Amino acid sequence: MNSDPSGQLPLAIQLPDDETFASFYPAGNEALIAALKQSLNAEHGGFLYVWGLQGAGKSHLLHAALNWCAGCHQPSSYVPLQHHQNMDPAMLDGLESLHLVALDNLDAIAGLNAWEQAIFDLYNRIQEQGKLLIVSANAAARHLDVKLPDLGSRLDWGTSYQLAAPSDESKLAILQLRANMRGLVLSDDAGRFLLHRASRDMADLWQILDQLDTASMQAQRKLTVPFIKQALGY
Repeated sequence: MNSDPSGQLPLAIQLPDDETFASFYPAGNEALIAALKQSLNAEHGGFLYVWGLQGAGKSHLLHAALNWCAGCHQPSSYVPLQHHQNMDPAMLDGLESLHLVALDNLDAIAGLNAWEQAIFDLYNRIQEQGKLLIVSANAAARHLDVKLPDLGSRLDWGTSYQLAAPSDESKLAILQLRANMRGLVLSDDAGRFLLHRASRDMADLWQILDQLDTASMQAQRKLTVPFIKQALGY
């Protein structure tokens, strides 16, 4: 899942173009966002470790960093380690030449010797080249079940930021921000109705917003509670 010299992502990896820094609701994560932007713009990138529970927004921020690279024509690579069964650790070879390498869901390969060794080697090569490595996981580095001690120590040395899972009020603000970027208006009442009737998982909420966006355009209707009930069959 590495990029070519033009900075374009290859083949099967399609980044969501709406997951940018502008579409990320900060909710107390301003320091992390500032650190990401500073590292992306720095001559020597470094290493950032981002962790938090599912739905906190880790993948969104990695996608935002990659979308930034695409906009600046900087080559980058996104490796979704939750799909490691379909990948080979050798795919990490040579990525140190890129501006940014983003490893998502590192916890998925914890305990897998070949992957741990490959990531340790990549970490060292990236540091030698002065490039940027961003890693996400579901727990702090010292609490990951990593078997390779050297990798565990490298991960724990880096600058680490915890993303807290968004509260319901934050989720409402996030939904409204995403809706606004689509040209939709989601009132507080309509947003709270969705949060009480739909899944609280953010990925599910994005799919529901996609569905409502399509339904709203087709029916030329606003996102009122009655229309949401009709469109979603509630």
